[in-house]
This record gives sequence, structure tokens and C-alpha cells, in this order.
Amino acid sequence: MLTELHIEDLGVIATLDLVFGAGLTALTGETGAGKTMLVEAINLLVGGRADATIVRPGAAEARIEGRFVVDAADRSGGGAAGPDGETEFVLARVVPVEGRSRAYVNGRLATVATLAEIGARLVDLHGQHAHQSLLGAGTQRAALDHFGSVDLAPLRAARARLTEIDASLAALGGDARSRAREIDLLRFQVAEIDSANLERDDEEDALTELEDLLAGAVAHRESAQTALTVIADDDGALDTIGAAIAALGTRTPFVQVADRLRSAAADLGDIASDLRDLAEGIDEDPQRLVEVRERRQMLRDLRRKYGDTLAEVIEFHAAISERLAELGSYDARAEALEHERTTALAAEAAAAAVVGRHRRRSAPQLASAVQSNLRELAMPNARVEVQVGDDPGDEVSFLLAANPGSPPLPLNRVASGGELARSMLALRLVLSEEPSTLVFDEVDAGVGGSAAVAIGDALAKLGAQHQVLVVTHLPQVAACASTQIVVTKHVHRNVTTATAEIVAGDERVDEVARMLSGMNASKSAREHAIELLARRQLPR
Repeated sequence: MLTELHIEDLGVIATLDLVFGAGLTALTGETGAGKTMLVEAINLLVGGRADATIVRPGAAEARIEGRFVVDAADRSGGGAAGPDGETEFVLARVVPVEGRSRAYVNGRLATVATLAEIGARLVDLHGQHAHQSLLGAGTQRAALDHFGSVDLAPLRAARARLTEIDASLAALGGDARSRAREIDLLRFQVAEIDSANLERDDEEDALTELEDLLAGAVAHRESAQTALTVIADDDGALDTIGAAIAALGTRTPFVQVADRLRSAAADLGDIASDLRDLAEGIDEDPQRLVEVRERRQMLRDLRRKYGDTLAEVIEFHAAISERLAELGSYDARAEALEHERTTALAAEAAAAAVVGRHRRRSAPQLASAVQSNLRELAMPNARVEVQVGDDPGDEVSFLLAANPGSPPLPLNRVASGGELARSMLALRLVLSEEPSTLVFDEVDAGVGGSAAVAIGDALAKLGAQHQVLVVTHLPQVAACASTQIVVTKHVHRNVTTATAEIVAGDERVDEVARMLSGMNASKSAREHAIELLARRQLPR
């Protein structure tokens, strides 16, 4: 629901702030007062085409902002949480005299396409503007399905199964030649990885250590021998520690120190023994070193082709082995899938036939309901048709013949803005769907009398389920509104400015009376206005 609207420098409007409520709101005023500018402002907010000529003369840019509050469940499109748990959208549009227009959603820059996407869920404009969701083929199909309670679940499930089978068939491989090429490639890759006999994903670490050992075998043994000489030869570390122990003897002050020296000598002896064993175990083996280096290069080549790590190479090997097995059993698998596809096609056709039958059965009922409403809305000769294509009837089109002898045409080709707006009103009376805010302009064009009363009743009925804004010149329609906003034009020093304000009580009686008489309210016009408002049981 649109709750607030702020306008700056749009047409004859210098600055304007309006607060809107639920139900039916009538926008009234003299011809040329600027009522259409309010509709144009909303149209711009929801992604309508911007034209620099709408900027107020002397201003650099026009700016429109609107706050919308929707159900808390609708957080898609960047809605923000409101104070009462609702979802709020603050949309803004800036139209400069020069350059491209700018769009904002909740204070952040956005594209006009984003504004239009969000706006399509918030507002529907009916009349001379192009933003009319019910003109879309997809929306008309959805409207028919909603009206007829058409169950699409079986058809969607059948189509999903068919898509799944087709994807499996495509994944098996293309034509025989492509399949043969893929098999040859996979066989080569599997054989190449098999030849490496990969068993451990940490093999490269072990090979690195082994290469270091083999490459430095001579230097390793020389280092070990030098250390052994220092430790165990005559006058080495062991002899020196032994001399120190002998010097301390059993003297009481040095008993503990002597014991520690004996422990160190024992550890040093063990170290010398380990060094000797390690040195004896290091063999200079040039052939083994070549083999290790070749093995490491092989593993690097595999990683370059098939994965960053050996673990990834092993995983790749498993995947291509599985794929090779699938291709090897192509004929059997393809035959099974083709059989499943035949079954799925039959299921899809059966589900499509059911949906098509339901749509064709519901189409004349929907057309009759809309046509009945149109005839109450000053279109007594209107003829409505809802065409449904072949099964499953996805091609749905709403047709309207407004006058006798005229062929039914798609709604988007109806020339008269008033006829189109009334057609949308008649449809909305039948279909209770989003968006929650509906704006009607020209809905009462060329009507009066009992037809005007019927249009007012219809809009009031629609206002019980939606927020409805209607630009009207008919007092019968204005009297049906729960809120009336009067747009007034002022001229000061050759500068024209429009203002708008909510009227109630005597001010509203005066406005309805003006609409009745076309001049300053006379006594009889006021009495008639009071009767109209009293009939609707609305506050004056």
C-alpha cells in the first residue's frame, strides 16, 4: 500500500506531500488542475518512462519519493523491516532537465529496471499509462488459472521429469562420433593415471625427503663421520667427559654433578651409536636417485594436467573412470532413458490435456463474469472473449469488442483509455490478486448517470480488498470514496502552482457539490452532494 508521496517540481506541482490510507481514494479537481501529475508521479516511481518536459519550468530536476508498506512475508527485492513488522519500500525517482533519470530503492542507487520490477508487485496503473500488469500474456494466463482453480502441479512435475530425462540423455554423449572421441580421450587419461600406480596422496613429500637423502649421500656420510670423530675418537667428547668424572671422583660436594656427567656420557654414547648406524645406512645410489627424480617429474606432469594436488588427481581418476563406464554402457542406458522419456511424454501430454480442458472450461466463465461487470460500467455492448490455445493452453489472450460490429481485439490493442481502464476494473472485480495498490485514470471517461453510480460502486467494492486511487470527474464516484483529495491550481504573478489536500466534512460537501454543478456550490447542489455522501454512509 502506498502510504506517503512526496513530489518536487513536477509539472505544475512545486512541492507536495500526501499521506494515503487504505480503501478507495478519489482524486478530484478542475480540469487541468494537475490530477494527472499525481498519477504521473506514481507512474515514474514504478519505472515509467521519464520525459524532461515534465520538470517544472525553472527547476533543474523533478523528484518523486514514495513509501510503500506490504505484508511482512514479502521481503524480496530489498524491502526493509517496518516498525510493526511490515516490509517497507521507499522508492525515489529523479528526472533532470538534462541527462538520464536516476532511481533509488531504500536510499540506494538502483536501475530503472529494478524500480520497475519492484513496482510491478506494488502498483498497477490502469488508464492512459502503459504500466498495466493484466495486459501481459503471462499475467492473463495466471489470472485464468486463479479464476478456474487450475491445478498446475501435475503438469509442472511431468515437465520437470521430462527435463531431467533430457538432461540425462544429453549427458550420455552426443552423436556416435563425438562419443567415440570422448571414449578415446578418457581411456588415454585413465591409462596415464593408472600407469602411475597412485596409492598415497602424500607420496610427493616422501619422494622429496628421499631425493634429498640420495642427492647428498656423500656429504651426509662425511658429516656423520666428522661428528663421530668429535664425539668418540681419542681425546673426543666422551674421553673429555670421562676425565671430568674422574677428577670429581666421589667428592661429596660434586656427587650430583658427577652423576649428571655420567648420564650425559651415556646419552652421548647412544648418540654416537645412532650416528654410526645412520651413516652406514646411507648408500650412494645414482640409479635410485634418477628413478626418484623421474617419479617426481611424472607426478608433477599428472598434477599439471589433472589437479593441483595428488588427491585431486585421484578424485579425477575416479570421476573419469565412472564416466568411461557410462559411455561403455551407452546403448543400454540410452535405451532405458528413451523408454522413460516415452513414458514421461505420455504423462506430460495427459497432464497438459487436463490443464487445457480446465482452462477452456473456465475461459467462457471468466469472460462472462468480466463482460457482466463491463455492462454495469457503461459498456452495455461490450463483448469479452478469453482465448485458449492448444493443450495445455499456455497461450491465453483476453479479447474485447467494445462496440457492436467491432471484432474482439486483444486488450493491449484497445484504443480508448477509458474503455481499457473499465476493462481492467471489470477484471479486477473478478480477480482478487496483487498488487495491493491500483490506480485508475480515465475510468469514468464519457459516462454519467446510473453508469457513474455503477463505476463508483465497483471501485468501492474493489477498495475493500485493495488500496484504490481513482482520478475522477464524477461526483457519484467521488462520493463512494473513503478519502477524497482535491487538487487545486493557483496562479500567482503568472506562475501556476498546484496543491492537493484531503477534504472532509463541509469542505468535501462543497467539492462534491462543485462536481455536480460545475460552479461554486449552490444550495441545491450541496443538498444533492449531502444525499450522495449519506447514501454511501461515509463521513462528510
